Amino acid sequence: MPHYQYFIVHKPYLMLSQFTFGEGQSGLSNLNFKFPPDVYPVGRLDADSEGLLLLTNDKRLYSFLFDEKNPHPRTYLVQVEGVFSEQAKEKIEKGVLINLKGHKYLTKPAKVEILNEEPNVPPRVPPIRFRKSIPTSWIKITLWEGKNRQVRRMTAAVGYPTLRLIRIAIGNIHLGALQPGEVKAIDASQVYGITKSNLF
Repeated sequence: MPHYQYFIVHKPYLMLSQFTFGEGQSGLSNLNFKFPPDVYPVGRLDADSEGLLLLTNDKRLYSFLFDEKNPHPRTYLVQVEGVFSEQAKEKIEKGVLINLKGHKYLTKPAKVEILNEEPNVPPRVPPIRFRKSIPTSWIKITLWEGKNRQVRRMTAAVGYPTLRLIRIAIGNIHLGALQPGEVKAIDASQVYGITKSNLF
């Protein structure tokens, strides 16, 4: 039986979700961790996004997680420009029109929570540009789909540009106290709980 391995990474800002990269860029091989040679990321985070990235050598998991028949929640902390309103929250929860590859796409219903206090997250390096005249706010958003730059497109569609984006959970796998650049091995039972379907 194959020996499957699973890891979570707290991907730092501006690091690419891949092992190979060009000059002047940073990638997963820059982390202070020696991954097995057959382990690769499942999905990705854009360079300007931070947080939870899942890596494995279990190719079944990759196809399983990207099968639309197996929706699973992905949760993000999002810092936006402006004071996020209840009206914007309701719009995102119902679904908003975004542009995807030149076409309009109506997002599926999502769950949004407006945070009253700034979450306890590590500082971003470098920090976001601070403008005294423009306030910012934080929301927590959970999606059951993963289109290209979807969260950023959704907040922009309701008038609140995303300044900082941190993925904190994929299903029941949580970033927890993992700091930027840190890696943690997890077991199959944690991965199993991402959806209700029987993968293992």
